Amino acid sequence: MINFKKYFNNKKGFIPFITAGDPSIDASLKFLNTLVRAGATLIEIGIPFSDPIAEGATIMEASARALSNGASLKKVFNLVEEFRKNNKDFPLVFMTYLNPVYAFGYDNFFKKMKELNMQGIIIPDLPYEEKHEASDIASKYDIAVISLIAPTSKDRIKMIAEEAEGFLYLVSSLGVTGVRDEITTDIDAMASEIKKYTDIPVCVGFGIKSKETAKKMCNVADGAIVGSAIVNIIAKYGLDAEKYVYDFASEIVSEINK
Repeated sequence: MINFKKYFNNKKGFIPFITAGDPSIDASLKFLNTLVRAGATLIEIGIPFSDPIAEGATIMEASARALSNGASLKKVFNLVEEFRKNNKDFPLVFMTYLNPVYAFGYDNFFKKMKELNMQGIIIPDLPYEEKHEASDIASKYDIAVISLIAPTSKDRIKMIAEEAEGFLYLVSSLGVTGVRDEITTDIDAMASEIKKYTDIPVCVGFGIKSKETAKKMCNVADGAIVGSAIVNIIAKYGLDAEKYVYDFASEIVSEINK
C-alpha cells in the first residue's frame, strides 16, 4: 500500500476538493491544474452524486450543477485521464458514495483507478464495520480506502486508526460538510490520540474556510482538507474562477507552512 507520508515531504499538507464537472468537465481540468500550481499536496476529486448525504448545501448544489451539465462517471474518468497527460504522478483521491462504486463493480472500479494512477478513495457512507468489502478488493490495486474519524468516534479511535490506510480524515465537527464560523471540537486531543496508534498523516476536514483556520488545524495535525470554501469560489465565479481558486489555495499553502 502507498505510504502517503511521502507526498507531504516534511511539510504540512493542503488537500483541496473540487466537484468534477462543476461548472463543466473542461473547467474542472483547469482547476485541477491550478491547484497543482498553487502547491496542493494531493487533490480530492468529488464524483457528483444525486444523494450526497455527508454534504452540506454548497457541495450538494455543486453535485446538482455538475449532473445537470452532463457529468457522469465515465466523464470523471476521462477528466483524470486528461489531467494525467501533464501530471503523471500527482496524487489524487476520489471522494464518492458507495452506490456508484457498487454499481460499477468493486473490482472494475478499483482496477480503473489503478489504470488512472489514483492513490485512494473516500467513501463517507461506507461503515467501518463493512469497510473490508471494499478495501480487500482495493488493496489488490494499491488503492487506499481512507477512513474517517468523527468527534463521536472517540471510543473507536484505536480500532479505526490501527487499520487506517493512506491518510486519516479527521472530521472537525458534527453534521455535514460546509464552512463554519467556529470549530469547537478538541482537535488537538483527538489528533494526539490517533497518533498513538498510527504514523500515517492525520488531516482535518469539514468547516475549514480560511487560511487562518487551516493554520490552526495544521498546528495540531498533518494537513487541512478544504472543500466547501473552494466550491463556493467556483459557484461564485464559474468559468472565471481559476484565478480566485489559485489565490485562495496559494495563500493557504503559504500560511500553513510558515
